[in-house]
Amino acid sequence: MAINKPSIPKGTRDFSPVEMSRRTYMFDTIKEVFKQCGFLPLETPAMENLSTLLGKYGDEGDKLLFKILNSGDFAAKVAPEQLSNSNALATKICEKGLRYDLTVPFARYVVQHQNEIAFPFRRYQIQPVWRADRPQKGRYREFYQCDVDIIGSKSLVNEVELVNIVEKIFSKLGIAVTLKLNNRKILYGIAESIGYADKMVDITVAIDKLDKIGLEAVNTELETKGISVEAIAKLKPILELSGTNSEKLQKLSAVIGESEVGMLGINEMSEIFSYTDALGCKLDIELDLSLARGLNYYTGAIFEVKSKDFAIGSICGGGRYDDLTGIFGMPNTSGVGISFGADRIYDVLVGLNLFPKSAALVTKAMFINFGGEEQLCALKQLAILRDNNIASELYPDVAKMKKQMEYANKREIPYVIIIGEEMSEGYATLKNMITGEQSKVKLAELSEAIAD
Repeated sequence: MAINKPSIPKGTRDFSPVEMSRRTYMFDTIKEVFKQCGFLPLETPAMENLSTLLGKYGDEGDKLLFKILNSGDFAAKVAPEQLSNSNALATKICEKGLRYDLTVPFARYVVQHQNEIAFPFRRYQIQPVWRADRPQKGRYREFYQCDVDIIGSKSLVNEVELVNIVEKIFSKLGIAVTLKLNNRKILYGIAESIGYADKMVDITVAIDKLDKIGLEAVNTELETKGISVEAIAKLKPILELSGTNSEKLQKLSAVIGESEVGMLGINEMSEIFSYTDALGCKLDIELDLSLARGLNYYTGAIFEVKSKDFAIGSICGGGRYDDLTGIFGMPNTSGVGISFGADRIYDVLVGLNLFPKSAALVTKAMFINFGGEEQLCALKQLAILRDNNIASELYPDVAKMKKQMEYANKREIPYVIIIGEEMSEGYATLKNMITGEQSKVKLAELSEAIAD
């Protein structure tokens, strides 16, 4: 019988103990900022009803949903004519799907629990999401998002709060970033000014790919969506506006000033920039008119963060949504949120060697095991070290010293404690595995010696 070689699905990853220690450091850093800024923790199920997810991310997003087959005889109610229609078939045999992001499940939660929530509601959520995308560098089918949202307030102070969170988190992680901002109202104004307000979604989906596929390919896609060559020609100089953020907004107002919605977007961005300037924000903030964020539920300011020193896609993104809860029966409840892509941030930290050495360490000290009375003494000292919050362990087997030392080296354990004959005098030998230095230390002072 052939033995199947073990594997995992494409676009997913195992995480080794070292990687998990680093990821814990990253998540703890992000979570610390979320909590400092007054956000409350929340978790939602990995799977949602498919009716909750479908239609919230646009046609392209719907294609990337992982659907879950119904349990039991899932094909019992399928009519023969539905077998050739994939969409009709999916709705018959799949009632659930894995969540695509954390925002739509959050909106569903808010509607379900609206009578228990104090608005504005500030929540953070750190959980995995799934997308049936083509795996590539920096793009996975299973990945973690770290979200913060404020719902139940239209104040632009909330957008400024998110800018502050971006600045704090990437400063703590040591990653130099550029924060790109735009506004969906501005994009509507642009679509209106070139005569295609009714095709705003098609236009935004296309120009959102500008960084990935280039201007010519974007123009080709716009043509296939029925946008005239003349309108595309009008769009190009708008997307290529240069200057400071204020200068771009001034130039833009001259182009789309007749659009009431477009001018509202310009005024919103002007207010946000006035706050960030007054607060002395040190982030590199750029008004990027090609930024569209393809998700259909965004209605106002939109955000995207990119690393300056490591080539990868966006590592953080989000925006304002004015009526996402309306699709679940709770209209006129505005919210704004931003999502930190943990897996891409991790790749940046690894690529730029930004993880502190301590982030990979789990065990700080290991006792050599000689068996007998020495083993019993080591167990007692082990308990004392752990009571002093020093991660420590005893090599479980009575083995040759060389084997135990090799294990400690392979695990990158910085200290080895040898309890031998000097135990009767109340001493142990402490070896620094990094420097190779050895010293006699009183058993009562082991915790203090290692903590230093």
